[in-house]
Amino acid sequence: MTTIWLTRHAETALPTVFHGAESDVGLSDLGRRQAGAAAGWFVGRGVTAVVSSGMLRARDTAAPVAAACGGPHLIEPDLHERRVGGLSGTPFSSVGGPWPDTIDRWEAGDTAFATPGAESFDDLRRRLLPAFERVAERHAGGRVVVVAHGVVCKVLLLCLLPGYGPAAWKRLGRVPNLAVSELTRTAAGGWAAAELLQVPPPVAALSDGAPTGVGEKSQG
Repeated sequence: MTTIWLTRHAETALPTVFHGAESDVGLSDLGRRQAGAAAGWFVGRGVTAVVSSGMLRARDTAAPVAAACGGPHLIEPDLHERRVGGLSGTPFSSVGGPWPDTIDRWEAGDTAFATPGAESFDDLRRRLLPAFERVAERHAGGRVVVVAHGVVCKVLLLCLLPGYGPAAWKRLGRVPNLAVSELTRTAAGGWAAAELLQVPPPVAALSDGAPTGVGEKSQG
């Protein structure tokens, strides 16, 4: 049985601004401690490989996990964060503006919508699903940690799991730093979730259980 732990990277050094694919920001001090705590949590779970996007924040989260579990750390470039165009580096707001408006449009069925220079939901689906399936095929029967980005994790979960889809964006919930979703390949070739968007307790303890940064809406 193939198991994939789909995981968001740790907290970035600038968690209050949009970080799209245009921004290769690293981790904060807390983020580095989160990555170390996650590495300890994955030990003993039979991890056979760790795969991350090529972005610094994902690589620096994945590397301690691979080292602790004794497996290879591989890169899947197409798991990079969403391209956001001119929004990259601008302050994040959840009260209104281009990103909340984009989510509303996607939930309403306008999945081709995007602000200038950004990827739409349709663009993301076309890029991410083949990338995820490449990882699954290369590690068939394995137990793989995949470290990606908030919006990447969200789009993959909405597209892979029965009963979801773009209209369930808000229902699925936010993607905190180091949120883990345990996915297993079904007999029919699809995916099922044993757990969704759970932050490992040793990671949560570093911030007294409070999610860090501004969640998946930060385009981290």
